[in-house]
Amino acid sequence: MVRVDLITREYPPEVYGGAGVHVAELVKALRLDIDVVVRAFGMPRDEPDVYSYLVPPSLVGANPSIATLGVDLEIAQDVGGADIVHSHTWYANGAGHIAQLLHGIPHVVTAHSLEPLRPWKAEQLGGGYRVSSWIEENAFATADAIIAVSDGMRRDILRSYPFLDEKRVSVVHNGIDLERWAPVKNDEYLRELGIDPARPSVVFVGRITRQKGLPYLLRAAAKLAPEVQLVLCAGAPDTPEIFAEVRDGVTELQKERSGVVWIDRQLSQVELSTVLTSATTFVCPSIYEPLGIVNLEAMACGVPVVGTATGGIPEVVDEGVTGRLVPIDQAQDGTGTPLNPQQFVDDLARILTEVVSDPRAAKKMGKAGRARAERDFGWDRISKRTQEIYRSLLQ
Repeated sequence: MVRVDLITREYPPEVYGGAGVHVAELVKALRLDIDVVVRAFGMPRDEPDVYSYLVPPSLVGANPSIATLGVDLEIAQDVGGADIVHSHTWYANGAGHIAQLLHGIPHVVTAHSLEPLRPWKAEQLGGGYRVSSWIEENAFATADAIIAVSDGMRRDILRSYPFLDEKRVSVVHNGIDLERWAPVKNDEYLRELGIDPARPSVVFVGRITRQKGLPYLLRAAAKLAPEVQLVLCAGAPDTPEIFAEVRDGVTELQKERSGVVWIDRQLSQVELSTVLTSATTFVCPSIYEPLGIVNLEAMACGVPVVGTATGGIPEVVDEGVTGRLVPIDQAQDGTGTPLNPQQFVDDLARILTEVVSDPRAAKKMGKAGRARAERDFGWDRISKRTQEIYRSLLQ
């Protein structure tokens, strides 16, 4: 049987973003048909065929990019015996590339984001951002196959790395576990969180990072009707600076209106499903989003999505059917910054107001979103397409 060694920074229980969710679900689906060995950053796990790697002691405290390379070298050494190595995000790309060279096996890369389109990472990594960019570019240049999680991401890959043969870049959308992600109603739990089940609400879920567009959402929320609640499930800030900006924005908003709820701890899947189910609408104000698994999670809970018309979001949100798209004109310098920030804020506020003002239409869009998630984004489909790519490299 084919053995694939899948390399990832995130793997349960250490999951903090969409890439980790993707990897965990993909592994479960792939293991129904092939052998999958997971090699993940972090503390030891007790799951069979899952191996964990910590930063080498001599690199503890080093720039994060250098510490990552230390982990990558140890993983690459251990990949021997695999038929294919499959890496997710730049953190793992170095290990995949070196394993490809060392063991002479095909390397598959799944792109969840792109370093050239996240220049604000320099705030977090300093000179390490140049190192992470170098790792990613070299891995993409030599990969036998590159998987983009959306058509928008595929376009971004070819724009960022124009030297690539486009035939090597395939689209396999993110998926959603439709049994785990489903509507959960629990008004008592909502009240414990400070959410009033009787009031309309706009819910945001995501990390505190530049790409998620939280500062724009906070400005737009100030324009919503007084009875509308804003529920922010937001944590894991990239930098102290972006955390401070969001904290100050939330504080100012709470002075102006009631019903601004900030949940900064990581909720369990059931807890998050409960919060999502309670929403009149979910909002994804990202200025960079390859696809956005969280949008699929909201749809699976029967909630309409208001999302920025950027990246892969328009491939998930069917305008007027499963949600609404917010127009945006963006800088092409890699930042994704709105060319007219006030216009973006105004459009976001206007569309959110239209959705929360018509709860009957919102429920109809939410129902259509659940149906679309069931039809197009089940993990069985994603696993099948991924295995087709594996087989094409072993022929």
